[in-house]
Amino acid sequence: MRHPPATRPVRVAVALLEESPLFELAVPCAVFGQGAGRGPVPPWYDLTLCATGPGAHHAQGGGLRLEADHGLDALAAADLVIVPACAMDGDYEPPPALLDALRTAHAGGARVASLCSGAFVLAAAGLLDGREVATHWMYAEELRRAHPGVRVDEQALYIDGGSILTSAGTAAAIDLCLHIVRNDYGMAAAAEVGRRMVVAPHREGDQAQYARPPLPARPAAKGLAAVLDWAVVRLEQPLTVGELAARADMSLRTFGRHFAREVGTTPLVWLNQQRVALARELLETTDLPVDAVAARSGLGSGDGLRQHFHRALGTTPGAYRRTFRVTAGTGRVRPSVG
Repeated sequence: MRHPPATRPVRVAVALLEESPLFELAVPCAVFGQGAGRGPVPPWYDLTLCATGPGAHHAQGGGLRLEADHGLDALAAADLVIVPACAMDGDYEPPPALLDALRTAHAGGARVASLCSGAFVLAAAGLLDGREVATHWMYAEELRRAHPGVRVDEQALYIDGGSILTSAGTAAAIDLCLHIVRNDYGMAAAAEVGRRMVVAPHREGDQAQYARPPLPARPAAKGLAAVLDWAVVRLEQPLTVGELAARADMSLRTFGRHFAREVGTTPLVWLNQQRVALARELLETTDLPVDAVAARSGLGSGDGLRQHFHRALGTTPGAYRRTFRVTAGTGRVRPSVG
């Protein structure tokens, strides 16, 4: 798998499929297609649309016709290949040339990502055999039947398998693309893209597809939105589930049930996710020692922070800071991965 280069843009190739839904096609264009000098960090991404056949392609709905300036040969030179959703209302069969190009790109070290039903294309290329993958919950059973060797998680928003990444549909496509930015250029860059798109910059992949994302609470808001807002500004405190339940004026059992439905995970898992996210931000944007970062993020000592980082990110706080350090006075991340 190729790592993001430090001295040139990350080359992203998006396959233009016939009858692809517009939203899943537009998402990678919005996230990675900022253009030279417009991304939140240099050198950012270089986006290429690749046609899977000659002539214009019809987009699903609205009668739009789309053309790409490049053919499938551009996939072989890409660092990241994205397959958007494919048509699921007929007998869509991916072009053999596309499947060959995907296998070649993956074998050459490119990361390959699918959005929503694009997982069917990756499965047809043989790239998902034996892997745990995400797709839209509506298509999970169909994917299992068509490709028994694929382990489908119909609840996950997205799954990062290293060289293969898959997501559920619609908003989860945004989540996966921002996850890629976060891994390539850090929390600050992903947060800036999220602000530009007016979306939440970070949802964990293991949140349930059916769960509503946490929304900022109005001053007079009731329920879990207010509790979540209250908790995220107190992460350095030893918060307990009992305190959160009392804040919501619910019993522990009722609170746990409501939390799972609204957020898609347990209160303790959510708290740890928020604390790790805060620790990442502090490591990127401050010179605080590791012990101080751990204390401010509610993860206890430096040893506790290291354990959480190893479980969540597979790295150490020090290595993370060296990779994603915001340059003083510029507000820009200085990626050092190469």
